[in-house]
Formats: sequence, C-alpha cells, structure tokens
Amino acid sequence: MLCNILKVKNKIVVGLVLAMALVACSVQPTKFPESSVNHCGNITQSTNGRLPEYLASVVSEMADKTGVYVLEQGIEAMLSRAWLTEHAEQTIDVQYFIFSTDNIGLIATDYLVKAAERDVRVRVIVDDIMMQASVNELQTLAAHKNISIKIYNPMANVGKNIFDKAVSITTSFHQLNQRMHNKTFIVDGTVAITGGRNVADEYYGYDHKFNFRDRDVLLIGEVVGDIESSFEKFWKSKLSVDISNLVKNKKPVDYIPDFASLHQYACDPQNFVLSVRQKIYELPEAIADIQQQEQLQWLKDVEYVSDIPGKNTADKFLSGGGLSTDKLLSLLKSAENNVVIQTPYLITTKKIRKILKAMVDRGVRIQILTNSLASTDNLEAFSGYQRDRKALLKTGVEIFEFKPDARIRQKIMSEVMHKQLKQAPIFGLHAKSMVIDDYTSVIGTYNFDPRSANLNTENLVIIPSEKIAREIKQGMLQEMQPENAWRVSHVWNPDSEVKISKRLGVKLRRIIPKSVL
Repeated sequence: MLCNILKVKNKIVVGLVLAMALVACSVQPTKFPESSVNHCGNITQSTNGRLPEYLASVVSEMADKTGVYVLEQGIEAMLSRAWLTEHAEQTIDVQYFIFSTDNIGLIATDYLVKAAERDVRVRVIVDDIMMQASVNELQTLAAHKNISIKIYNPMANVGKNIFDKAVSITTSFHQLNQRMHNKTFIVDGTVAITGGRNVADEYYGYDHKFNFRDRDVLLIGEVVGDIESSFEKFWKSKLSVDISNLVKNKKPVDYIPDFASLHQYACDPQNFVLSVRQKIYELPEAIADIQQQEQLQWLKDVEYVSDIPGKNTADKFLSGGGLSTDKLLSLLKSAENNVVIQTPYLITTKKIRKILKAMVDRGVRIQILTNSLASTDNLEAFSGYQRDRKALLKTGVEIFEFKPDARIRQKIMSEVMHKQLKQAPIFGLHAKSMVIDDYTSVIGTYNFDPRSANLNTENLVIIPSEKIAREIKQGMLQEMQPENAWRVSHVWNPDSEVKISKRLGVKLRRIIPKSVL
C-alpha cells in the first residue's frame, strides 16, 4: 500500500516538473528565413556521380562484410551526412531524437529537400518531446511528393495544447515517458551513420557557447540491412504518426511548397561557409585516403541492436528493460580484463552496482568518463548521479569527470569556429561508447541511466575489431587525462568548481525520482 502511495506521489511530482519542461520546449521557432539576395546563383552543386558509382569497387566486400569507420570529429560527421545526402540515388531514411531548426538543422533540411527534388524518397521520423520545428514548417516539408514525416509518440508537443499535455501526463504517464532515442541516417539501404549525434549546432562543434564531444560510426554493407529493418519497424509502428494526422489546419490538396527561402539560407556564405562546402566536394579524395590507410575496416560479425518501438510492455511502473539493455549487460558480464566507458549520464541502480562490484572483485578494471557538474547541460541527470556517486565508487570502478575547458576541445572543434570565436565554447560529453577487453567496441545512443535502460528506445553497434577498439580506447583514455578530466575519489569531487547557483539547482532536482532521469 505504501509503495503505491509513493508511486502516485512521484507521478504527481514528476508530472508537474515534466509539464514545466514541456511548456519550455514548446517555444515557437523561427520560420524558414527570408532573403532578398540571390546567394544560390554563385553556388555550384556537385553532380559527379551517385552513390552506387562510388561503391562499385567494394560491392564484393559489402556482400558479407561491413565497412566500419568511426566518426570522431563533428566536422567529418557533418560532411559525411551532407555528401551522402547529395549523392543518394533512391532513398534516405532519417531517425532522430532531436532535429533542430538552428543553422545546422536548416542546412541539413535543405540537403534533404534537394535530394527529394532529384526524386529521392525521403522519410523522416523524429521524436515528439524535443521537436522544435513549427507545424507549418513540418507541413510545408511533408507537402513535397517525395518527403514523408512522422512524429514518434506525439503526446506532448506537435499539435498539442496545454490541456492535451495535462491529459497525457495524468492518464498515460508511462507511455509519455517512452521516447525514441534512436539516431540513424540511412542512404540507399547500403550506407548508414549512427551514434550519439542528433541534428543541431552543438553536436558538430558549431554552437558559439556550448558544444558536445560526441562519436558516430559510418557503416557500409551487410549490417546496414539490419539498421534498415529496424527503421521500417519504427516507420510502420502505430506510435509513429504522420504529420498530416496531427494538424488541424491542413494544407490544400493542390498546395505546392516553396523552398526558395530555405535554399537561399543554405546558399548564404554567412550560414554555410564556402570553405566547408568545398570540403564536401573534396570528400571522395578523403575517402580514398581513408581506404589507402586502411582506416575503413571491413569486418564480419558487426552487430546492430535496437529496441522495438514502445521499448517494453509497460507492465512495470517506469520499468521493464529492453533488447539494448539485455545486450549491454551481457557484454559487460563477459569482460575478463578491462572495460572503458564514456557516458554523459551515469545513474546507477543497486543491481548495476552489484554487477560492477562483482566484475572488479574478479579482476576486471573498469574506467568510466562522465560529465562533471561544470560540463553538464542536464542538471536532472547529474542530480541522479550525484546521489549515488559514493556508492558507485565503493564498487571499485574508477570515475573521471569531463572538464568544460578540456584541452581536447581544441582538437574536436571545427576549424571555422576556431577562427570565428575569440573565446572557445564550453564542451560537454555526449559520446556513448564502451570498449571491452581491447577487442569489442560499442557505439550507440545508450546512456548509463534508468531512462535508457527502461524507457527510451536505444540503438547500438557492436564492432569486433582489435584495431578499432585500440583507437577508440586510446582516445577515451586521453580524455581521462588531467588536462581533460578530473579523477573523482571517495573524499573529493569537482562540484565546487561551479557557481553555488548551479550547485543549488542540482540539489533542488532531488525531488525527481531517478527512474525518469
């Protein structure tokens, strides 16, 4: 009886907090920017071939192997997406938790529209909770005959008023919290990019104040079929709702969308620097170099794991696990020597701490890099970590907290931003990766927290390669060095490095149960 009362109390508290967050997320973004200048007249679009032509030399490898290339730099992750979009021949399938209408988001949208104008079929699924585009913008995009847009689990944002949100919170609390955190970008069913990055300035080193240290992986060949199959499950799921079914004022049947202002925005050199555009055209040369240097690894047994839409049966209050959780626990328990982890959020349960302690006790060294209070942009998640930090340390794991002015940011920030800004922005950790026994690498969307374990759908790629594991681990360990991170101990942590107002903000968030953080 007492347990049920506490559940109701927590539900009300979290509902109020979530309601405030949803109101904050509902600020109307700007519409497609207008321009009185014809910037596109000076831009030459690349027309040299389509994707199948560039892949012709590796078709035999693609039959039973997967080409793997880790995208460490934000700029290369952005350029890869742009080039693939520009050279797609048949289909582009996009799935993201966040797709912003900031500078990067508008340029990415322009590339998708231009692909659609070449008769490429474009399908987009975006989670509802952080959707920042206006209904009018979404309708305009979806009005193109080759573009389809679906919103995942639209219970709180797109097409909803404050009354609708309140009803969702009070009547469908578990489903409201089940978000789609998957991030996949698939071209022609043969090449895919997945990992931690959403579509927004801060994931590619282009935000002026705050950016993320993140990691993606580019995949070619066999495993892409599994990624495409997962995308199809989400696309066909009843949780993914076509934008046309969420709006009250529908566009006329004969409405013809006008993307002229969007094209002009992307052509404007103030928004899309010409030197960066030039790098996209030069990408085939970079790809050739990558192949010659054997940085693109052709591997068998690369595995893709994704939760199913809805995650679980919801028969347990804010719990239930999922395929990604089961796989990660299995991989963790298989470790014999060492595990290195990067996770922006580190919120552990007694069950997880028991597993980690048992691993340490049998001689497995576990090193974890997470955000410090100074580098995080998520006070709710840090509050959950802060509550159990000492208990986690008692298991014997080594914990490092990322510095906001980590020296590594000079390496991962875009060259353009280096030149534009007098002062480098703060960097937070957003990479979600793990290396086990110097052989198995995991790159994906999974945060080390209850939300990823039980609520959000997540996806991850498991890569069996000593070479790739060595390279990723080397970078992880570098980011744990004193110039990039603080080593946390039983008697010291770097919380005092921030202003008292931020420290107080974390304490106030202790009213939120860890199960929804």
